[in-house]
Amino acid sequence: MTNSTTAVIDQALKLKASERAAIAERLLLSLDVPDPDIDAAWAREANTRIEAHDRGEIESVPAEGVFAKYKAAGTGTVEVK
Repeated sequence: MTNSTTAVIDQALKLKASERAAIAERLLLSLDVPDPDIDAAWAREANTRIEAHDRGEIESVPAEGVFAKYKAAGTGTVEVK
């Protein structure tokens, strides 16, 4: 870490919790930059899966069944909304 980065962090740590939370949120949002190539790849994958489902090549599984499977396996709790 550079000296200026350390200085910024030191100053931020002196702020109220609500101010630190606001800074953290802004910093996290700045990292969530859309990548058109990744978005396009996921869109192609989704379409491929939908088409395979429509052709009967793959089956769908209700979300409740998936969540129940992982809850039973002890991998944590999952809420279905």
